[in-house]
Amino acid sequence: MTSADVQRAPEAAQSGRHETAQRLLDSSATLSYDPATEVDWETPLDKDFHGASPEWSTLYGTSYWAEMTPEQQKELTRQEAASVASTGIWFEMILQQMVLRDFYAKDPTDPAFQWALTEIADECRHSIMFARGAQKLGAPPYRPRKLAVELGRVFKAVAGGEAAYAAILVAEEVLDVMQRDWMRDERVVPFVRTINNIHVVEESRHMKFAREETREQLEGAGAVRRQFNALVIAIASYFIVSSMVNRDVYKNAGLDAERALREAKANEHHKSMMRSSCAGLMEFLGSCGLLTKPALVFYKRANLI
Repeated sequence: MTSADVQRAPEAAQSGRHETAQRLLDSSATLSYDPATEVDWETPLDKDFHGASPEWSTLYGTSYWAEMTPEQQKELTRQEAASVASTGIWFEMILQQMVLRDFYAKDPTDPAFQWALTEIADECRHSIMFARGAQKLGAPPYRPRKLAVELGRVFKAVAGGEAAYAAILVAEEVLDVMQRDWMRDERVVPFVRTINNIHVVEESRHMKFAREETREQLEGAGAVRRQFNALVIAIASYFIVSSMVNRDVYKNAGLDAERALREAKANEHHKSMMRSSCAGLMEFLGSCGLLTKPALVFYKRANLI
């Protein structure tokens, strides 16, 4: 490779990044939603519906699930869906701060800069949508445990580069797979299906950008940096995924919380669902050299691999 080739390589990568960002901006202008008008907020909650596909419940397939009445099963999935939405809000707030820090004082004429602001605007709408959805499901505010909140506070303040964008990708991809099931499932209450459809459509652009940014940030990264950030991403992923279903959902669904927690932790069906949902994500992280042995420990603990 000549010196001219070396000089052209980063220029070509930058050009490709601009093209990707411009395509995402064009897509956003063509297909975006306003949850305030698209979601049916006025119709009262119909408790004959689930809040999420039953197969995604943490208790589905357990002996406790088999003993529950259909009404209890539906109430549990509504509480679990509200908990997932609340976790989504928590991480979307982290995401927005990391993206803002990344593009602070950069060229505002760059399509990537404009896309970053577009993504932040999307996330603001999504967070309000999730909050209203959880409220309509009849759920209390679910928050991650204190350790996760404090670690998130540190992560959003210091994470950058591939650590930020790969962690963003993990949160978005795990939600994307389960929500694709929920939005097609006629057993799920219609307004939740609409919320999921909006989120899936708009997050597909966010995931595209996160993948591109992860690859670009890793260009030229040395072994030490790659090993360190692989572990940081895995730890962040563990806390994101383990925070999705708050332990209080069982009590609020009228169940024996201790028994429910015990059976949920041992539920091989739910673990299998999580692993299958993350197959593509794990393949991507592996292709980036981010599935190191230390990282695998946390992905296995989170049942992502």
